[in-house]
Amino acid sequence: MIKKISKVLVANRGEIALRVMRSCRELGILSVAVYSDVDRTSMHVRYADQAIHIGPATSAESYLNMDKIINAAKLVKADAIHPGYGFLSENAEFSKRCAKEGIIFIGPTPEVIATMGDKITARQTMIKSGVPVVPGTKENLKDESTILKTVREIGLPVMIKASAGGGGKGMRMVDKEENILEGLRAAKSEAMASFGDDAVYIEKYISSPHHIEFQILGDKHGNVIHLCERECSVQRRHQKVVEETPSPLMTSELRAQMGEHAVAAAKAVNYHGAGTIEFLVDNDHNYYFLEMNTRLQVEHPITERVTGYDLVKQQILIAEGHELKMKQEDIFQFGHAIECRIYAEDTDNNFMPSPGVITHITEPMGLGVRTDGYVYEGYEIPIHYDPMISKLIIWAKTREEAIERMRRALFEYKITGVKTSIKYLEKIMDCPDFRKGTYDTHFIQNNEDFLLAPDEAKQSFEDLAIVTAFINYHNKLKSTQICPKSSLQSKWKEFGRRRGMFRASEN
Repeated sequence: MIKKISKVLVANRGEIALRVMRSCRELGILSVAVYSDVDRTSMHVRYADQAIHIGPATSAESYLNMDKIINAAKLVKADAIHPGYGFLSENAEFSKRCAKEGIIFIGPTPEVIATMGDKITARQTMIKSGVPVVPGTKENLKDESTILKTVREIGLPVMIKASAGGGGKGMRMVDKEENILEGLRAAKSEAMASFGDDAVYIEKYISSPHHIEFQILGDKHGNVIHLCERECSVQRRHQKVVEETPSPLMTSELRAQMGEHAVAAAKAVNYHGAGTIEFLVDNDHNYYFLEMNTRLQVEHPITERVTGYDLVKQQILIAEGHELKMKQEDIFQFGHAIECRIYAEDTDNNFMPSPGVITHITEPMGLGVRTDGYVYEGYEIPIHYDPMISKLIIWAKTREEAIERMRRALFEYKITGVKTSIKYLEKIMDCPDFRKGTYDTHFIQNNEDFLLAPDEAKQSFEDLAIVTAFINYHNKLKSTQICPKSSLQSKWKEFGRRRGMFRASEN
């Protein structure tokens, strides 16, 4: 049964809210923005057809407040809610509340979110479906003596991970027996603080791992396909920084095998919507299920660029009840795409967030360049949320050309008023390990000296650009201030009037 969606409330902010709204507009669907106190002037609020204020800056009182978001959807008579990523996107209770209120949740069912959101349950489900998993525990271990015994059986090094985890929180790598209990307690404490659940599990640590994920789509009629892989091994503190597709590690045989297991993983839970199956792959091409993200990924644009499919549109069509129009044999990758995440942070000062007012911005343009952002000149980046301000997506026919195009685009990308990660990303594109495509998840750690080395010539240029932009911004502010009429008169006319050169009626 097809249930047409005519209005979507986007329960998110910033660049992802804008991204979803653009696809809604192309489908002829009205979009509704929600915003907190500090997001009143955000671009997603300006772009939407309607906008609803939902509370103070703190996420708990705004973007994480289910009652406020659902009440906003009911107020504007929205048919559906798109959660974006982060915030409530993988919250089973929120999905359940939407269903109870008769609002379509653009994503999987609450049962699927709960099953795949709990890493222990997800591991158990994958084992039953024949998907390879990293050797480790299958249940929540609470007794410390049992944990010590289990670690010895698995063999060091191991990863201790929060069952409800994500974003690298609640994770500890342990390579010495005397550090096991310390790592365990730290992981449990961080898991409780971050997710309200201190359940952890233990996996064998895979040395030199590659983080590779497969994009999947499933409809409500049992059809599931994958849209190939993304290489996500450039990570800092378990947070992705750069992604590319196809993966330099991949072969056609490995892609076919991993793709089949990704589809099997989705079918095992009757998945519908867009999702991602994440794997760890070693240098011998052995691969293991890591986790499933039951939502849209930050890096989804590179998959869109090489396959030609709009993933947000597919999410909406699936939510309406349509069958997938494409078959697995219709999916192929054309060219190469790379995404760089642009953060408002000071890479020279331990990557501290850098909130503040954007005084100047010049975004890159040209063939094969896409920018998904939400900031503009005069916009003040708030300190309350994730510091990512845009995503730069590059496409070219070959990987080599894509890297050079990304280097050019990063050179063109100018933002002043706040610190950004643009120069750091330029260094990644210049790094020999990245250019050779031989990197793994230790890339940033192994190349830290190269990536953080100062570039005095570029710094001098950037300093000059910042000063120039500030002067320009200051002059703009002066020219737009409301002043008494006399202060706006020509100084030359004032001089002439005092000398009797102009008639008194002239202005």
